[in-house]
Amino acid sequence: MADCPLCDVRGETVLWQDAFCRVILADEPDYPGFLRVVLNAHIKEMTDLPAGDQTALMRVVWAAEAALREVLAPDKINLASLGNVVPHLHWHVIPRFADDPHFPNPVWGARLRDTPHVAPADLAERITTVFNQRLARAPGTE
Repeated sequence: MADCPLCDVRGETVLWQDAFCRVILADEPDYPGFLRVVLNAHIKEMTDLPAGDQTALMRVVWAAEAALREVLAPDKINLASLGNVVPHLHWHVIPRFADDPHFPNPVWGARLRDTPHVAPADLAERITTVFNQRLARAPGTE
């Protein structure tokens, strides 16, 4: 779709992809490790997918969550699939820390402090490595 920012893949930091979906590192400086799992096809809702594709997409979301937990040890992971502004199926996988700018509020809520959580310089590489290991171990993946 021409006017969909998730269909336009230019400038994305892609950590992993296959023909079905991709995992990108979001450009969110206050939230290091903020990932988006984006369906490659322009589809609006989870229930528009066949059951097998729903499961496949969630395996990727869960592998992303597991990788973030292992690499960053956050206080919490937030998972969100909103699509109110961009009606293209995607999941936000957000590591949350007690010292992040919005905690305990949602990242889209009221800002409580100005200091982002510090992340390692090689964050993208570490997430990619662990994500690939986690996805390889996920049931039903070959």
